Amino acid sequence: MAGSLNKVFLIGRLGADPEIKQMVNGKSVARLSLATSQSWKDKSSGEKKEKTEWHRIVVFNEGLVNVVQQYLKKGAQIYVEGQLATRKWKDEQTGQDKYSTEIVIQGYNSSLTMLGGSNSTASIQNDMMQSSSNIQDSPVVIDDMDDEIPF
Repeated sequence: MAGSLNKVFLIGRLGADPEIKQMVNGKSVARLSLATSQSWKDKSSGEKKEKTEWHRIVVFNEGLVNVVQQYLKKGAQIYVEGQLATRKWKDEQTGQDKYSTEIVIQGYNSSLTMLGGSNSTASIQNDMMQSSSNIQDSPVVIDDMDDEIPF
């Protein structure tokens, strides 16, 4: 369908260490559990409230799976760009159809960026056209803006 878009942007923290599994074709896949939260002040009580949503992230790029396995742990903060996908399968015990909605990181328009490092931010781009993962370390620049502005 022309004129459609399937793109998801999330920033959150991992709720568990990444789960790495081998697929039937021998390639690895990484599964991540990502928590995003929103907070607000209740108008009637003045009490601070918070709601957490859990998202399933699936990484198919082999190079990116290796980086996820090596560097990501429970509690790590990440930024994810991917596509929303719903998977369907039959439960072997009950025979009922089951569904899972996931954010898939695969293809040229997906990325995963590790946030909250000590003094650097590592960015991992999943670019299938190059069929490799691009990792960039760049120091965080702190500009304290104490200089006088000349205008």
